[in-house]
Amino acid sequence: MGTGGSQEASFTLLAGIPAGTYHFVLDAVVISSVDVQFDLVHRRGGADTTLATWMEHYEAIGGGNFDAQPFEYDETAPAVDFQSGDQLVFRYTGSNGAANETYIPNGDGSLSKGRIPNITLPK
Repeated sequence: MGTGGSQEASFTLLAGIPAGTYHFVLDAVVISSVDVQFDLVHRRGGADTTLATWMEHYEAIGGGNFDAQPFEYDETAPAVDFQSGDQLVFRYTGSNGAANETYIPNGDGSLSKGRIPNITLPK
């Protein structure tokens, strides 16, 4: 995903989520310099409520090395009440990148010397 691109992953909720800290493991391969905005969203009936949002700047390792880089974040968010059909959505959007593919979540896990991206919900 690069400049102007956006990707999202949605998960159907089975219950509400208490207020607290979400832990994000977002290891990624960075091909070139890029700014990425991350959003955690509660989606209900087509309406989105942003729970947390933040922006990060990334640089490539360089030297032809395309290993995953380790990235972890803790973000607080309010409680999410539950109704059938609700979704939790994680979205990332690139800007100021030099190419279309600049930030690539590490889907290869340890094969790319990183971890599969994941989110730990508050308890």
